[in-house]
Order: sequence, then structure tokens, then C-alpha cells
Amino acid sequence: MVSTTQKDGTTWYRCEECEMLFDAESEAKTHEENCDGEDDSPSYLQ
Repeated sequence: MVSTTQKDGTTWYRCEECEMLFDAESEAKTHEENCDGEDDSPSYLQ
């Protein structure tokens, strides 16, 4: 699930799996669908 947070007067969208921040909700949701919950290198780089 994507959550929102306020930083520097701007709303950011956070992936609850890895806590990565996005400025667009659609980008956060797309990321979260493919997120494996690890905050290190993305799996496609392995």
C-alpha cells in the first residue's frame, strides 16, 4: 500500500515495502506492484 508524507511543503508518496519516495502517486503504485521489499539494488540489475 502506498502512503503519503509531507516534506518541505510537498506531498510525497511512499512505498511501504521499501520506503522509497515518489512525487507522483501513480509512480509509487507502479513501483510497489513490482517491489520485493528489499531496499538494496533492484532485482533487474542482478
